[in-house]
Amino acid sequence: MGTLSSPCKLYSGSGRIVLSSHNQKPVFAELSSSYPLKLLSPRITEDGVAVVYIVTYGGGLVGGDHILLSVNVQLGSKLVLLSQGSTKVFKSRLGTRLASVKAKVEVTPTNIALTTQRIHFSVGTNSALFLLPEPVTCFRDASYNQIQTFDLTGTATVVVLDWITSGRKTRGEDWAFSRYYSANEITVDGKEVAKDILLLDDETLDFQIPLPRRSMATRLAPYSCYATVILYGPQVRENISTLNAQYDMLSVFKTKAPTDLIWSFSPIDTKKEGAVIRVAGKDTEAVRLWLRQALKGLEPSIGIDVFRAAFP
Repeated sequence: MGTLSSPCKLYSGSGRIVLSSHNQKPVFAELSSSYPLKLLSPRITEDGVAVVYIVTYGGGLVGGDHILLSVNVQLGSKLVLLSQGSTKVFKSRLGTRLASVKAKVEVTPTNIALTTQRIHFSVGTNSALFLLPEPVTCFRDASYNQIQTFDLTGTATVVVLDWITSGRKTRGEDWAFSRYYSANEITVDGKEVAKDILLLDDETLDFQIPLPRRSMATRLAPYSCYATVILYGPQVRENISTLNAQYDMLSVFKTKAPTDLIWSFSPIDTKKEGAVIRVAGKDTEAVRLWLRQALKGLEPSIGIDVFRAAFP
């Protein structure tokens, strides 16, 4: 993961957030961004918590956009990152995009420019980061890469919500995009504790034994929303224990048809300091409702009003 090369200069599509705490109040040492990225921090009443909305001009990312964001949470502060509406990824197109970070890959007339978003998070001891955006919605033929790295120190806490919808179903777009790649990597004191990668690709796979071609929509049916939640750290230990107990109570049995929603729980380590939860639902609202109930334990940490903003 690359970092921003200059403490002063911001390239197009890049941003920096540096949050610390002064007298138990969150203070932004830096909150800066460059087109098409925009960072907004509203005033809230919850003590010790800061909220930043990550938005883009035009309401989405155009093919070839490159977003590069650096986030540093320091000195026992709490940061909640939200988005205004779903992150829309528009159709990929030929050529380069001027409103993007310095191009790292040469784009030729025969090469489709990928839309990419890279975010690097540093979370200090006793600090907490809650990444709770709306889901990503890729339009037809869109191609999107998202890479998020989290460097935690000591007793830092992190909550990562990463979810995607099947697209604009009202316009007949059901898993109609070209490619979606999302990677989340968490390290604690330099040691990797979790790495989760999701790749959805509509290209035909090259098997030695020819198989009938199946579209991405067929492979992912009947579900139209998939979510991954990563919880780690002391401030979410009770929430992890609650979800673990609920999962242990589930029964596995055969059904004639897939259920409306399914979920799984995977502990990150034997000490149960962290967990990875995966959810799949037939519609986005069903997944949202499940997340709202499952993560209700975050309310004491971020406040009721902030929690409702994350899960309206």
